[in-house]
Amino acid sequence: MKNNNKFRMDVWGFITLATIALYLLFLIYPMAYLIKQSVIDSETEAITMANFAKFVSKSYYFDTLFNSFKVSIAATLLSLAIGTPLAYLFSVFKIKGKSLLNILIIVASMSAPFIGAYSWILLLGRSGVVTKFFKGMGIIIPPIYGFTGIVLVMTLQLFPLVFLYAKGALKNIDNSLIEASENLGCSGIRCFFKVVVPLITPTLLAAGLLVFMRSFADFGTPMLIGEGYRTFPVVLYTEFINEVSGNDGFAAAIAVIAIVVTTVVFLAQKYVSNKKSFSLNALHPMEEKKAPKGISWILHLFSYLIVGIAVLPQCYVIYTSFKKTEGKVFTSGYSLKSYVTAFGKLGKSIQNTIIIPVLALIVIVILAVVIAYLVVRRRNTLTNAVDILSMIPYIVPGTVLGIALLNGFNKKPLLISGTMLIMVIALIIRRLPYTIRSSVAILQQIPMSIEEAAISLGASKMKAFFRITVPMMSAGILSGAILSWVTMISELSTAIILYTGKTKTLTVAVYTEVVRGNYGTAAALSTILTALTVISLLVFNRFNRGKDLSL
Repeated sequence: MKNNNKFRMDVWGFITLATIALYLLFLIYPMAYLIKQSVIDSETEAITMANFAKFVSKSYYFDTLFNSFKVSIAATLLSLAIGTPLAYLFSVFKIKGKSLLNILIIVASMSAPFIGAYSWILLLGRSGVVTKFFKGMGIIIPPIYGFTGIVLVMTLQLFPLVFLYAKGALKNIDNSLIEASENLGCSGIRCFFKVVVPLITPTLLAAGLLVFMRSFADFGTPMLIGEGYRTFPVVLYTEFINEVSGNDGFAAAIAVIAIVVTTVVFLAQKYVSNKKSFSLNALHPMEEKKAPKGISWILHLFSYLIVGIAVLPQCYVIYTSFKKTEGKVFTSGYSLKSYVTAFGKLGKSIQNTIIIPVLALIVIVILAVVIAYLVVRRRNTLTNAVDILSMIPYIVPGTVLGIALLNGFNKKPLLISGTMLIMVIALIIRRLPYTIRSSVAILQQIPMSIEEAAISLGASKMKAFFRITVPMMSAGILSGAILSWVTMISELSTAIILYTGKTKTLTVAVYTEVVRGNYGTAAALSTILTALTVISLLVFNRFNRGKDLSL
């Protein structure tokens, strides 16, 4: 066999160059254009740092950066504190109804964050049902608005990501390590902190990074319940919207600052993770066992309580979608009027939520399979470049990417802003890394000798890969694809920047209806989105033969 690590201008070499060209056009070009906007004076065309100076010099803007750090760090620490022990309990003990709880946890994580914010307003807002209940008993509870509310909503929406990551890592811990620690007198909670947590630390760092990135980039939640507590993404969004008739360079400068911040955090995480990284191989994976009778009820109560609180917003939204409403007020009685409005006036948004992600998913699967092959089987300088380019969207906030695409493709000859195509491109760029990572992971486990055997029997390299290797990769491809799909149908940050009346999606429709005060319609649309998520997860379970989803 020839040395695959040397670049050759064959079919795979052409695919490598074509992939780089696509990334240069649809990712690097708009990002470079955004950076150019931030440092070029729109009137004199001279290079200037005035936009950055304006951000740093005015506390109104600069303080939002610290606010976002405080919110993101708090949400990350709380998500780790809840998701890690919950994943351990699910991996070690037999808990009744665990399959249902797993699905509910995933549903809680895959819903759009701002829907959770809207739901908690209905529950714990100034006129929320829980607030009124306790007020009737003479107990005044603080409303959910501000820093505390933002952190609460983000934690309940993001701890499932830590749960999924940790559960996947726990599968790789050999049970003999746990048994050895127990023989040495280290068991229970002490074993968890002394043995288990150190073994899965690299995974927890990766999960923490994802939670931090998601919470740092989320503008929907603080926009709805932040009130006076301003965060960085909210300022970025409002400045971009408000600068239509003014200096769009300032909005670009804020976007560049967001890129710098997330890049620094990503590199710091990678450095710490590499210092602590090691491999695990579980010859005897941890086995579930019955919890001791004395603590069984505590474990069940903890599990049910955490999952129950996490899905409470979705449950209440589903309930209110069937209530009669007059704007923000839910009146007595039940009605399907909200669904009539949802499927009637806003039916196009439901179609778009299916059509746009489906088109994006087809391209994502094809590109992920090809890029995974280049990264694993044809590693060289150019394929390393492809690997690096594919991870850039992982650290770029969705709002920033949306602004970059809108500015970069807003004039001829690349005038695609306002079209469905730019929505599809944005989803491909944003969600491709998920499927690439899972495809790479599964391909690394498939011996090259299998392809070599097929080639020695007369098959071409392309035929051997697509007829032999790709079917063996199907589990990893499916896992990444379903994760990409579910996150695409709940995408808001890029969609809110790029959408038009014809390309409005469900998440945008929910957001706009909440802002307009049409709570009934918003609840119906949210319920439809939740139903799509649940159906997607059930389809995944069906094709994955009942195996749990883990990351």
